[in-house]
Amino acid sequence: MKPAIPAFSGFGIELEYMIVDRDTLAVSPVADRLLQVLAGRQAAEVRCGRLAWSNELALHVIELKNADPAADLESLPVLFQNEIHRINALLETMNARLMPTAMHPWMNPRTETRLWPHNHADIYRSYDRIFDCKRHGWSNLQSMHLNLPFAGDTEFARLHAAIRLILPILPALAASSPIAEGRLSGFLDFRMENYRTHQMAVPSSMGQVIPDTILDSESYQQQILRPMYREIEMLDPDGVLQHEWLNVRAAVARFVRHAIEIRIIDVQECPYANLAIAEIVIHVVQALYQQKTASLIEQQDFSTDRLVTILRNCIEQADQAIITDRGYLALLGFPSARCEGKELWQHLFDSLLPPQTQQSSIWREAFTVLLRQGPLARRILRAAGQDFSRERLTAVYRELCNCLNEGRLFSGTLESA
Repeated sequence: MKPAIPAFSGFGIELEYMIVDRDTLAVSPVADRLLQVLAGRQAAEVRCGRLAWSNELALHVIELKNADPAADLESLPVLFQNEIHRINALLETMNARLMPTAMHPWMNPRTETRLWPHNHADIYRSYDRIFDCKRHGWSNLQSMHLNLPFAGDTEFARLHAAIRLILPILPALAASSPIAEGRLSGFLDFRMENYRTHQMAVPSSMGQVIPDTILDSESYQQQILRPMYREIEMLDPDGVLQHEWLNVRAAVARFVRHAIEIRIIDVQECPYANLAIAEIVIHVVQALYQQKTASLIEQQDFSTDRLVTILRNCIEQADQAIITDRGYLALLGFPSARCEGKELWQHLFDSLLPPQTQQSSIWREAFTVLLRQGPLARRILRAAGQDFSRERLTAVYRELCNCLNEGRLFSGTLESA
């Protein structure tokens, strides 16, 4: 167990990326080969300075993270980008490269999934046996996990309440998965549409995705973790999955590292874009933690069902989702009874982010694109137009791969067009 650090004194970022064939962009299940090259032996995780690479459930997915909490995010874009470029150079020898976004646009998970067969393979086999991992929501998803620390129950309760309020509108800022199986999915955040039911074989492990209010760590054990362990025991008699990571709500307590992990943010076109989103989210959560727009009691009393309604709307429509819950908007300090998701995020940005952050030369470009051009899903659809042919999707996602390798934002147009 890692030592506790105070709230907002350090941050953990985890980014998942697909490995794809350089020519066809089909998924390429070579994560184990890549980690072996990095480590000089078969390995599930390799530390590279301040960062680390690790495996995921599927062999075509790999995760990049900062190994220790970062006091701020400003140094991370360059570090993450340098690692992306280095890994792409290694993957070139395997005729592969990294692809961003939260879902592969035409992968068939039923036929193309290859599960991790090495360290802790029993965990992945158990997941597959119980939940069927060869489907969207399991083997075809890439997200950013944002870890926010807490020290003690008082900080935990305040942080959990603040995060819980912001979860429903995160897809309005970060959706990046509008296309699946070669066609328009009908959702701007199709990853989350699949994710919100993917583990319902054990309903207590995910609840309604938005967590209920929890007041302290012991209550979390009694209301979340222990019921989950009891429910899965018949399916998992050896206790392989009976750990806190079985909990897959949109935000989960990681007591082993004294942090709450936000799991609802789609991967963007490059680390810089994800880190800019993290920067916005951290400041908004901190303002709510400090009760700048509503008291702790008001935050904790707000209905989970009402938050779920807003979440489902944002999963479908992202920045254009209409939010009409007057009470929710009031909790966030919004002056009207109705708005679109993008209007709410602009309000939160203007009213809750410090001026020096709003005007930061580091984040300015990303903030401008996110707030004015919309989430990456909206820009992907703009680039595709009405053409969802394999040829057009390949062109769009090849450009996204280039954005990832070069560390630049995606404007919704193709460089070669």
